[in-house]
Amino acid sequence: MIGALWKALAQLSDPRLARVLKLGVLGALAAYVALVAIIWTVLANVSLFTNAWADWSSDLAIGALALVLPILFFPALATTIMGPMLDGVADAVDARHYPHLAAARPQPTTEVILGTLRFLALTVIINLAALPLYGILLFTGLTVLLATAINGYLLGREYFEMAALRRLEPAMVRALFKARLGQVWLAGVVIAFLFSVPLLNLAAPVIAAAFMTHVAETLRMRANSV
Repeated sequence: MIGALWKALAQLSDPRLARVLKLGVLGALAAYVALVAIIWTVLANVSLFTNAWADWSSDLAIGALALVLPILFFPALATTIMGPMLDGVADAVDARHYPHLAAARPQPTTEVILGTLRFLALTVIINLAALPLYGILLFTGLTVLLATAINGYLLGREYFEMAALRRLEPAMVRALFKARLGQVWLAGVVIAFLFSVPLLNLAAPVIAAAFMTHVAETLRMRANSV
């Protein structure tokens, strides 16, 4: 696990990984600037109050929120933009560390769509089921541990399936996931930590994709050797 993470971090200087990271951050920055510009344009042309002082104060408050709030979602926005390019990260990892492997298995569009919908449903169900626990633990300080465990499972599963489906059929991926749940979950907790660290969370999708490519390949080879 540590070796896989180290390899992922060491490859960040790879031009192919750096390109995905740069495009993701620049795309998110462009979206942020566009959002702020739209909000300020609307505020400049719409009066919320008839009183000039109240209208100016509300514009100032909303304008300030328009600057601050999108920053909170900046990593998520960068992640969304990087998402379609993460397969290229796995390709770069394969080229450097697993050149002996055959080309990745092409995924049918229906498989991608069904997998995305299944993961979305799982995310909603797990988080809804955890809501009572969040309420119970709200004043104990343990909600962070619960959130880390849940996000670790979900992120571990998401990135594992993304990496493993490059070499295995869906049924085999699900079987390997169940057999190695503890290791995949732990890898997911590592990824959740990457996403929780400011600035590092901008690179987290790229690191996570590279990291999990190593983890998935290791687990696949171990399963084949049994």
